[in-house]
Amino acid sequence: MSDVGSEEFDEEQGSLGEYEGDRNEAGERHGLGKAVLPNGDTYQGAYENGKRCGQGTYKFKKGARYIGEWYMNLKHGQGIFYYPDGSKYDGSWVDDQRQGHGVYTYPNGDTYDGEWLHHQRHGQGSYTHHETGSQYMGTWVMGKMESTGELIHPNHRYQGNFVNNNPSGPGKYVFDMGCEQHGEYFQLEPDKGEADEDETLITISLKWKPKAVTGLSVWTNEKDSATSDQAVVEK
Repeated sequence: MSDVGSEEFDEEQGSLGEYEGDRNEAGERHGLGKAVLPNGDTYQGAYENGKRCGQGTYKFKKGARYIGEWYMNLKHGQGIFYYPDGSKYDGSWVDDQRQGHGVYTYPNGDTYDGEWLHHQRHGQGSYTHHETGSQYMGTWVMGKMESTGELIHPNHRYQGNFVNNNPSGPGKYVFDMGCEQHGEYFQLEPDKGEADEDETLITISLKWKPKAVTGLSVWTNEKDSATSDQAVVEK
């Protein structure tokens, strides 16, 4: 994931680059104006008492661009950030960071639509894979799939609990043919691969243990999978 922060400069007039626009009685940038910063970036929009504040467009010399709201020189409010790698974030900002609800479109076409905290996917949200159409809907904690969630595929879905991006514990597979397979995911002993002297590669292996096949039932969004009212066929 790409990110480009806002450039910070001293407030003294001599270090703020070229400026054309409104000023207040104290000579500070105030109102609408356009600035060319010393590093080649440009900003066009609203100022308040010398700070970027209100609606404005900031263009980075390396190709990134932000169009949206500002407060005290920081991205704050609603805005769209276009990154140099082709990705885009459209949503809420707090103190120069993605925070609140927003939609991030990645260079490969994948999208995340949901809540953010400190630049990380955090809260409720859905991640859709552009190539396959598969989707995860559920809880995120600091960028990772955690707690209850649902993996949706073209002809089936998995509902259960997640830990560190992996299914863990009780859950169920729901098939379009009209049945469910209840079971539990276990984490096998990790395989330690070869790496540098000071590092060890650990591969996490998961095993699905089926327990029962039932008719369709309502998912209660709890760690324990729902029990169908219909007859249960033990595996």
